[in-house]
Amino acid sequence: MRVPGALSSRLPGRLGESASGPVVSLVRLHGVISPHPAPVPRSVLNAANLEKVLERAFAPAGLSAVALLVNSPGGSPTQSALIGDRIRALAAERDVPVLAFCEDVAASGGYWLACAADEIYAHPTSIVGSIGVISQGFGLDGLIERFGIERRLYTAGGSKSRLDPFQPEKTEDVTWLRGLQDQLHTQFADWVRERRGDRLKPGDTELFDGEVWLGRRALELGLVDGLGTARAVLAERFPDAEARPVESRRPLLARLGVGSPAAGASAGWAQDALSAVEIRSAWARFGL
Repeated sequence: MRVPGALSSRLPGRLGESASGPVVSLVRLHGVISPHPAPVPRSVLNAANLEKVLERAFAPAGLSAVALLVNSPGGSPTQSALIGDRIRALAAERDVPVLAFCEDVAASGGYWLACAADEIYAHPTSIVGSIGVISQGFGLDGLIERFGIERRLYTAGGSKSRLDPFQPEKTEDVTWLRGLQDQLHTQFADWVRERRGDRLKPGDTELFDGEVWLGRRALELGLVDGLGTARAVLAERFPDAEARPVESRRPLLARLGVGSPAAGASAGWAQDALSAVEIRSAWARFGL
């Protein structure tokens, strides 16, 4: 059955996709990388919400390449690794090149995602890098003492209450945390070396100290392969291909406007507010 063009352009899924001609799939990786859902739809990236998107991106019969449009300040190292591994597995299965395009920021986990591509491009104003690990929290023991609050904590196992924000910081807890950070940092650096290889500037220790650079300096350091936009680079590399965005699909009821996101939300408003603050904070670290 042939579907008229005007109708097919409105249909979701493969029914409305052309079966002929070369295609470049565009996958937008925009948001903080987190295993937790966000109060703002599509503001976080994780392996679960990207699985179907990536499968569809690598599915077209005439696929020439997949382009990753990366705009992320980072987040969960595990989710970054899971997404990156999935991209590499699909690329190997379909035997197609993957190109990444850094937009405002591809930092920390965002750069991890970019390294899943065979080639990385950035705009001269893009913020790239931050190959490091960060942890943050609050020390609230003085606050509860000020208000005369007594906290009672019971554990089985001496390590269960490490880094409890309501207890004074312990040197051994900080040493333990830094040990974990060092292990994660090593894995991050190994991933970058594996993916970038001899394109990295040799002997440059600043690459892995958590610093960020603009696109032009990132090119000099070998963190990216060129400067340019997705539109310009893809038009030059794949002039005959159709650039086809692939996005996550909202549930049918949400697309029809049925159901209110506020329904039953009162119980979780505090958690949503905290998540929104954390997401905003992640972007703010890079002045965005």
